[in-house]
Amino acid sequence: MTRRHLILPLLFALTGCGYHQAGSAAHLSSSVRTLAVPIFTTHVQAYHTEMAFTQAVIRELNTRTRYRILNSDNTDADATLHGTILTQTVAPLTYDATSGQTSSYLITITAKVLLTAHDGHILYQNDNLLYHEQYQSTIDLNGFIQEDSPAVLRIARSFATAVVSDMLESF
Repeated sequence: MTRRHLILPLLFALTGCGYHQAGSAAHLSSSVRTLAVPIFTTHVQAYHTEMAFTQAVIRELNTRTRYRILNSDNTDADATLHGTILTQTVAPLTYDATSGQTSSYLITITAKVLLTAHDGHILYQNDNLLYHEQYQSTIDLNGFIQEDSPAVLRIARSFATAVVSDMLESF
């Protein structure tokens, strides 16, 4: 069999599997050119989680799209992305067998996002975004470094990547 005979059936199979060019199944209409991303609201008493999530989403939108991004709630925007941090918990995950102290923690954050057009029409909505990140605690209390903030930043980056991808593509 020649290569052509092997490649042709593969190409036919791929055309029916839902593959498409990036951007061809966008949730956002072509009339959307400006996105407002105000600071996320929060229902938790954690320090700056909402800022980390907002900044990560803005950075991801600036990196991956050509939309003009406004970092406030602006009536001139074609669409507005509102986010809410719903919960943030930190739970002990593992313990040191010799000292009995916690050696790692699991941070869990849930959030929701809502993207609405200027006319109020919902363009994208996800009410249950759940993210986890593990971080190690330090054993040396004199040199203690709080590791939950870097864990929140890692979650914020993962969150932003997933939300922007989901907003842009219908996968």
